[in-house]
Amino acid sequence: QVQLVESGGGLVQPGGSLRLSCAASTSIFSIYHMGWHRQAPGKQRELVAVITSGGLTNYADSAKGRFTISRDNAKKTVYLQMNSLKPEDTAVYYCKADRIITYWGQGTQVTVSS
Repeated sequence: QVQLVESGGGLVQPGGSLRLSCAASTSIFSIYHMGWHRQAPGKQRELVAVITSGGLTNYADSAKGRFTISRDNAKKTVYLQMNSLKPEDTAVYYCKADRIITYWGQGTQVTVSS
């Protein structure tokens, strides 16, 4: 069982930045592929960014050029740096760990509004 705890969400003005963190409870964090997903009200959950156990990254088109996913295996943490935020980025952001079995965090709210 892997527990994931997200933090770093909040209210930010358009054009602002936030950094989300997701801390994992497992001692073998490094073997997990990690990802960030988001779900806006009335919409399906969607992929934002992923980073493999080997450090390869992939982004949704909406995130390319603005968001950066990274991981620190020593701290068992994955990050999502979000810049140039837009109102349409408003959503609950979820961390995911994937290696045969998939685990989800509880989510953190990001609200982009003036």
